[in-house]
Amino acid sequence: MDVADLRTRLGLTQTQFARHFGFSVETLRHWERGDRQPRGAAKVLLSVIAHNPAAVLDALVPEFAKPHEEFVTKP
Repeated sequence: MDVADLRTRLGLTQTQFARHFGFSVETLRHWERGDRQPRGAAKVLLSVIAHNPAAVLDALVPEFAKPHEEFVTKP
């Protein structure tokens, strides 16, 4: 997996990508330099990010920050 390409396609800096998806910047840099390869859960998460980054971001938003039906103004 080309993590640098994925991050670039999303238009994010290394810091933004790491913060948005819960990786350390140092780990991200290792992946992008090729020093290490994503494994296990990180590899799965990166695959999901590649296919549907919005779904991952939605899932990572704290529950209290998501809009709830009782707070939505009805016309």
